[in-house]
Amino acid sequence: MEFLNWASISLSIFLSFTTSGHALLNQRTPAAALGWVAVCLMFPFVGPIFYFLFGINRVKTRARRLEDKRPAALSITGEYRNAVNIASVSSSGLNLPRSYVQIARISDTVSNFSMVAGNQIDPLHNGEAAYPAILQTINSATKTLYLTSYIFDTSDTGKLFIDALGNAVKRGVDTRVIIDGFGELYSLTRASKKLEKQGVKVARFLPPRLFLPPIHINLRNHKKIIVADGQVGYTGGMNISNRHLAENIKNPLRCIDMHFRLRGPVVMQLEQAFLDDWAFCTGEQVEAAPYLPVKSGSAVCRVITDGPNEDMNNLSTILIGAISSARERILIMTPYFLPSLEMTSALQTAALRGVDINIVLPAKNNLPYIKWASTNMLHDLLFRGVKIFYQPAPFVHTKLFVIDDQYSQIGSANLDPRSLRLNFELNVEIYDRHFAKTLTTHIHDNILQSHQVRIESILNRPFLIKLRDAFMWLFSPYL
Repeated sequence: MEFLNWASISLSIFLSFTTSGHALLNQRTPAAALGWVAVCLMFPFVGPIFYFLFGINRVKTRARRLEDKRPAALSITGEYRNAVNIASVSSSGLNLPRSYVQIARISDTVSNFSMVAGNQIDPLHNGEAAYPAILQTINSATKTLYLTSYIFDTSDTGKLFIDALGNAVKRGVDTRVIIDGFGELYSLTRASKKLEKQGVKVARFLPPRLFLPPIHINLRNHKKIIVADGQVGYTGGMNISNRHLAENIKNPLRCIDMHFRLRGPVVMQLEQAFLDDWAFCTGEQVEAAPYLPVKSGSAVCRVITDGPNEDMNNLSTILIGAISSARERILIMTPYFLPSLEMTSALQTAALRGVDINIVLPAKNNLPYIKWASTNMLHDLLFRGVKIFYQPAPFVHTKLFVIDDQYSQIGSANLDPRSLRLNFELNVEIYDRHFAKTLTTHIHDNILQSHQVRIESILNRPFLIKLRDAFMWLFSPYL
């Protein structure tokens, strides 16, 4: 009996000091390290168990294991390399103010893609404009069709896409679709099954399992990519779903959103991003088209991929760098707003420098608990002079980021931990004054219809509402 007591004490001491040492070496902030060290030392057995369950950041480890399964990359053909070199632009050749050259240099360092010139970007408002344009592109494809969607409903809209993709297969077009394994479950009937019946090659990104659920269930592919014949691409915030038909006022789930059609060399990068994910999902390497898409405009663009792998923190680093480079104004429109401490500090500092910062959020959110958590931290920004607006219903799913009417980003990422830490995302950064001013006008038009949030309204919330918001904020890294 005495031996068991001493063995138990020895094991408790070993676990406490081992987990404390792990926390000391691996936690990224002093507060987190000190808190976990205290828990591990003060609560024998229980503290180490809690640290093992909740204190270890497994995101990078899980993603690294998944990356190890990715097949070796194909060697790039000379034709493809020449096409990339012809379109590439150096940061010093942008003919922009120094601050924007600095943003480009940050992106040069962390992104897998170079900047390419000669692009055209067309905004498409809601599904009423986006879906007919995309379907027309699909129906016109002759060689290749690549599509990635987080959600692919089998509603009326989904059926139109399934039929169009099936018809492309019948025309001899190499048609491939990636659907997120979790996002697919938003629909009662699976789009992947219907697509496969049409002969479409389908890959499901990390599908969940009922038995022995995978530990990477939180790592989702949130990208939206469509590329036809290597010449026309689409990206933005829209999934394939009836909810993006915003003019159908009878639909209680309808939402407002923007998608974008891209032409020019940046389409090569969209295509490569898709093929990288295809290799990840299937193990099959597909060569990208060796030819250069036709130059169609004046915009300099770059695809930015982000995810809990080697791309981790790419997007967050570039966004914070852009915020720090702003001189006049910052415009942000996002459905989910839970910025990191680093991004919050960058926004506060920019506001103190005199930068006019406007953040536009939806008054009605399809995920109310995210709005509650977001409300708990708005005071920190309002106190420093950041302006925050709530857009009236219906829910606005649009994601836009504009700096000084010259630099902008579009894509799938939200400004929350799920997008910037857990999801695999794709944004496009754009150096083009005309396009940036188009987005600026759109955001300002929405601000005119929005309600400005005052710091008094945040401070004077009822106690129970404050308690609810603060409680949900505790879980913000996982929302």
